[in-house]
Amino acid sequence: MEEKSLSQFDAQSRVDQIQSFQREFVELTNNGIINVPQEQSDNISSYHTLLLKKLSATYDVDINKQSKQLTIGMKIASLFGALAMAISIFFLFYQFWGHIGTTTQVSILIAAPVSLFLLSLHLAKTEKNAYFSKIAALVSFSCFVLNLSMLGAIFNLTPSPNALVIWGAFSFILAYACNARLMLFFGIVSICCFIAMKVGTWSGMYWISFGQRPENFFIPGFIIFMLPQFINHRRYTGFDVIYRVMAMIIVFMPILILSNWGGISYLTWAADIIEGSYQFIGFVLSVIAIWLGIKLHWSHVTQTGNVFFILFLYTKFFDWWWEWMPKYIFFFILGLSALLALIVFKRLRLTNLNEGNA
Repeated sequence: MEEKSLSQFDAQSRVDQIQSFQREFVELTNNGIINVPQEQSDNISSYHTLLLKKLSATYDVDINKQSKQLTIGMKIASLFGALAMAISIFFLFYQFWGHIGTTTQVSILIAAPVSLFLLSLHLAKTEKNAYFSKIAALVSFSCFVLNLSMLGAIFNLTPSPNALVIWGAFSFILAYACNARLMLFFGIVSICCFIAMKVGTWSGMYWISFGQRPENFFIPGFIIFMLPQFINHRRYTGFDVIYRVMAMIIVFMPILILSNWGGISYLTWAADIIEGSYQFIGFVLSVIAIWLGIKLHWSHVTQTGNVFFILFLYTKFFDWWWEWMPKYIFFFILGLSALLALIVFKRLRLTNLNEGNA
């Protein structure tokens, strides 16, 4: 019986592995490929039955299709519940805020996020799947954001981008304490916006106008992409994927924008040259992302690279042909390009399979 500590994701993967083995074992036996003595077959079956029970009891994993479907429903319900509760708190504050004294307001603003934060930590320790702790974490984060915003309004404090650092830090704490991917998303967004604001102020612009220069997001995007290389996320399901996909979106979206509107770039070149340069950079980075994902077996990186490669390609087609080409020919060319991409990806897949079998 396995004794080493597993994450819930690893435990679920082990369950899936066992079930795949059982199905293949039945196929091999029925087709006469193997002939295992009945005693050994019973021992294997008993071992797997006990192991599945232990994994289910210890990690609350799904050992049949029905429980997997229910788990998906529970995740969706917890997500919508968390968002609804956060929105409810927001409107509750604004509905009755003007009828409460300043001392009471400050007390509520301090007590609400702290109490919910402690509740989320308690639930994270007592729950196996931590559905309720994730709801408490998101509501706590919402109260914390309202806390800083309303305290600033009460005491007439000057708005500052430093609030994003505090929001991001609190969100990261909740993400790692409750294994909450949604909180990790908010933390990444907050920190990236803060870094982009700082990059914008270094160039001389007012911090709130950071979005007017898409290049401000390049630095935080590359930083976020590299973070999983230095942090062990074995206990945190899907954190590596969120870091890398979010980082790629943060980098590729500004490139896509600048490849169509070069006039908002820091560069002082002609708009056509800027757009052409960023189109080239977009294609190159997309290909590198696809190659890197295949090489390191990061399917999420490969898929994101594929999406942006197609976006850059179709955007270029639109620039070249939309104005003068008949629409039926235009979309026919798009279809042909999709078929060509399919052929290329199929060849790459066959090459990868052949290398793996070599």
